[in-house]
Amino acid sequence: MQLSSSEIRELIPNRQPIFFMDGVQDIQTDRSICALKNVAADEWFVDGYLPGQYVMPATLIIETLAQAASIFILKSPMFQNKTAYLGGIPKAEFLKSVHAGDQLTLKVNLKKQRQNVGLVTCVALVEDQPAVEAELMFIVEPNDH
Repeated sequence: MQLSSSEIRELIPNRQPIFFMDGVQDIQTDRSICALKNVAADEWFVDGYLPGQYVMPATLIIETLAQAASIFILKSPMFQNKTAYLGGIPKAEFLKSVHAGDQLTLKVNLKKQRQNVGLVTCVALVEDQPAVEAELMFIVEPNDH
């Protein structure tokens, strides 16, 4: 299943300036997701983080992985019409810089889940090379509205 940026906005509450998803290439329900983020030179964070180097901050790559994980979680029949929250980052490794012009391929796999809490393994790739690897804990709750 593929999703456009506008379809993603219907699932997760993130909006500009902290909406980082450009699309979803594939979702395997309750197993994995592959999503995309195109890093552009005109994004507010690219030149402000390390002026002149046009680098995406590693913390925002983690946020991008968390958004991909939220999409994956909320596409599960068990969690439709709910909200997913980042509950923790048990592990994160920053392996290479991500620059303007790069495309991040975001791969998220379900590691374990118990009721409304779970753990996913994530990798952000640039040209098939890992830039960030992480484990993210999530918590799913009913929508507030």
